[in-house]
Amino acid sequence: HERDTGVDMMRAVCLCALLASSAAFQPVLHGSFTAASASKGVRATSAARPSLRKATGPMMFETSVFEKETFEFSVAPDPTKEDILRGGRDKFPLVAKAFEGMKQIGVIGWGSQAPAQGQNLKDTLKEIGSDITVKVGLRKTSPSWKAAETVGFTEKDGFLGTQDDVIKESDLVMLLISDAAQANDYKTKIEPLLKKGATLGLSHGFLLGHLESRGEKFREDINVILIAPKGMGPSVRRLYEQGKKVNGAGINASFAVHQDYTGKATEIALGWGIAIGSPFIFETTLQDEYRSDIYGERGILLGAVHGIVEGLFRRYTAQGMTPEDAFKNSCESITGPITKLISKNGIMAVYESFSGKEKEQFEQAYSAAYTPAKDVLQEIYDEVKSGNEIRSVIMHGDRFDRFPIGKIDGTYTWKVGEKVRAARKEDEIPMNPVTAGIYVATMMAQIDVLREGGHSYTEIVNESVIEAVDSLCPYMHAKGVAFMVDNCSRTARLGSRKWAPRFDYMLEQQAYVDLDANKPVDQAKIDKFVKNPVHKAVEVCCTLRPSVDISTTGESTAQDDLSFTFRS
Repeated sequence: HERDTGVDMMRAVCLCALLASSAAFQPVLHGSFTAASASKGVRATSAARPSLRKATGPMMFETSVFEKETFEFSVAPDPTKEDILRGGRDKFPLVAKAFEGMKQIGVIGWGSQAPAQGQNLKDTLKEIGSDITVKVGLRKTSPSWKAAETVGFTEKDGFLGTQDDVIKESDLVMLLISDAAQANDYKTKIEPLLKKGATLGLSHGFLLGHLESRGEKFREDINVILIAPKGMGPSVRRLYEQGKKVNGAGINASFAVHQDYTGKATEIALGWGIAIGSPFIFETTLQDEYRSDIYGERGILLGAVHGIVEGLFRRYTAQGMTPEDAFKNSCESITGPITKLISKNGIMAVYESFSGKEKEQFEQAYSAAYTPAKDVLQEIYDEVKSGNEIRSVIMHGDRFDRFPIGKIDGTYTWKVGEKVRAARKEDEIPMNPVTAGIYVATMMAQIDVLREGGHSYTEIVNESVIEAVDSLCPYMHAKGVAFMVDNCSRTARLGSRKWAPRFDYMLEQQAYVDLDANKPVDQAKIDKFVKNPVHKAVEVCCTLRPSVDISTTGESTAQDDLSFTFRS
């Protein structure tokens, strides 16, 4: 039960670091922070209160501890404004006020997020001279017990204890066990132990989706909040360490206040995000988070890119390319020049980089792939929204001991990939226009499904663009798509294996048939692509890119070995 909730994967950092002002970005400051304003706090109430965002409008929140900013994230025909909070080590002293009254923070589990968030919290609180204890809670027989002790969470010093005891003692309980474990144990083994007025902290909204599917709710006398770092645990830790030299280096996060019993839930959530090093924090809801997150990992983040590569690799070899060239023109093209260009200059930069015959090839591929990809993506979103996908994860958990998840890295495609990476010359990786058209069409289809589902642009850009190009693809490029598919959370591994074949077959049966028939470009689709309001949002995000890239190697106290995710 000590695996991480959600997609234990690298996620986005583009919406972080120092948010520079630009013509595309005009923040409006709300109330400069002063000691006097901080001392006012938030009035506690005796009954659970709704999230403050209901009183202030969509993605607008109130804080008396931190200084938020409101900015225009997109313009006509789909204008939106959202509140955000910038982080950085210079904000660490404010965490003491946000956590006022706390004596202990419990970190439950030891998967991907727990080691990173636990260490970051402990270091931040030590840096500001706080006497709040950060204590890890595990089963006494857990193989993770020694792993926690090796990074300073020792039982003799009061930083490590049994799961039940830590839950009972803690004012903030960060529940970072696996999704399936949360679903199975929350109501019977966890919630009864939470003390009245405690804060339940989640890093994935999966548990809410499970409770909703059963007609159940959280206990009313607790706060329920979420901080969801947009990156896997090792990156959360590594960039926090890098941030000691570069203020603002870190993994951005979404936050949500689902239940505010004490009146302090928003401040606690924001303080948590700042304390683990998030340089950019934006608001969501538990419901929107689990829908976009589970959906995204089955789409362009993992499942879709897995399926696209498998299909294009076969297609290119069938057209006469050597296996090595086929891998370069499919996988390497995506994880290398295509996503790197999106990261720095946006999605439109890929389209605009082509001319003449190559631009026509891109347009043909985009025209052929958009509808088949959106067909699968809409089905995924509907399955997540209905609760079916959540139920499938839980059911698999029940049979995991009999049918553990196998690996994919032994197949021919990925074995060729190992040879290609070993001999890689970065400047020789092609940016194949057909591959680019297929990939971009799938990314845009994913974006459109989320926007049609009512999701905010901050969430859309994080889950469908930034997380892909600035988080997952750098790791895929370094270690392979198969490595990432085989070494993410159980929820993500299941989703990728389930939906990757659907993308593969749908594209082969529809998109590639159209390409082979030399079907003309669908100009209406291209015009819609070019005029999509999301490009403005992506453009702004690119201007806010952090000054450091995600670290995938080098000395660190991060738990980089992801083999623990295969533990039963």
